Amino acid sequence: MDIATIIGLVAAFGLVLFAIGGGISSFIDIPSIAIVVGGTIGVVLVSYPLSDVLKVVSVALKNFIYALPTGIETITQLVDLAQVVRKEGILALESKVDDVKSPFMKKGLQMAIDGQEPSEIEDILYNEMEKMKDRHQKGADMFSAFGTYGPAMGMIGTLVGLVLMLQNMSDPSAIGPSMSIALLTTFYGALMANIIFMPMANKLKSRSKDELLIYEIVLSGIQSLVAGENPRVMEQKLLGLLPPKDRKSAFD
Repeated sequence: MDIATIIGLVAAFGLVLFAIGGGISSFIDIPSIAIVVGGTIGVVLVSYPLSDVLKVVSVALKNFIYALPTGIETITQLVDLAQVVRKEGILALESKVDDVKSPFMKKGLQMAIDGQEPSEIEDILYNEMEKMKDRHQKGADMFSAFGTYGPAMGMIGTLVGLVLMLQNMSDPSAIGPSMSIALLTTFYGALMANIIFMPMANKLKSRSKDELLIYEIVLSGIQSLVAGENPRVMEQKLLGLLPPKDRKSAFD
């Protein structure tokens, strides 16, 4: 559970509600919501296949629920496996594969145990990394699209409201609802983009980079295992992929 996302959303919406005070009913307008929310969803459906749009909820949940081992945890696990290989050989990893939780690492280890060529292992794992990166990029781009089209639909709603207002200048009772549409659509669009969708898109991109780093560590570690490198040498190589503040040797 990512507490930062929850705290951020609660704080952002809470401050907006605090500023609104007791006049929240004045900020609820069904036609404005229909234009912005419905219009944004419609435009995103034009931009992306239905199958991708239907996955938006599961992608959004990654902002809240996300389990990823740290780089140092991954390196420690690979060093432990390297020590097994050094003592008993690569085939000894067969009894360790079931204990590995990462499907990516498990796949690499199994290929190493099966005796596949190092170049083949690298190509297969690298291709999987690229596909994962593409999937994550598509999810982040979809949220960026929501964040882009929301304010645009808000501006369209503003124009609709202004046209309706100008058409009914002779009827004072019609000016208020039309002006409400004009202002609230912009408000809804800005709210959606700047509190929900654009921040979530940025967090998804950040999460993708973190996961890609773990994959790079695993790929490099599998290469070292196949080459039979000394565990200390392998560890130093893998620690070089981490920021200096996160580097901690298991041999110290």
